[in-house]
Amino acid sequence: MEPLTELRPVNGPVVYGYLRLVRASPSRHAALTASLAEYCRQHELRLSGLFTERCGPGRGTPAFSGLLDVLELPDTYGVVIPTTSHLGPRATAAEREQRIERTGTRLLLVRRNHRTPVAGRQK
Repeated sequence: MEPLTELRPVNGPVVYGYLRLVRASPSRHAALTASLAEYCRQHELRLSGLFTERCGPGRGTPAFSGLLDVLELPDTYGVVIPTTSHLGPRATAAEREQRIERTGTRLLLVRRNHRTPVAGRQK
């Protein structure tokens, strides 16, 4: 892998995107996909795939299971999501965050939301 610079192309760290779009329009899906791709471009990450959950809040959805499988691959840096709400309702999101953490990869947020504590602060 080449050093990170603005002068040469890099083979950036591999990340995967995850979206939870239970009742979203195709235009919303396209906009969120574009925002993940732009985030990765700005941070010199390589978006290698996108998993989209379209079913209810169950914890064992095929999209999330597939995400966990690829996070176990060697050289995978992490997963990028728009906000923590894309991991599901509060209890489901907390469990999913722990499962992602156990893979040894990073959870990258495009933007923080009200459920995400700021580092160093306590509620």
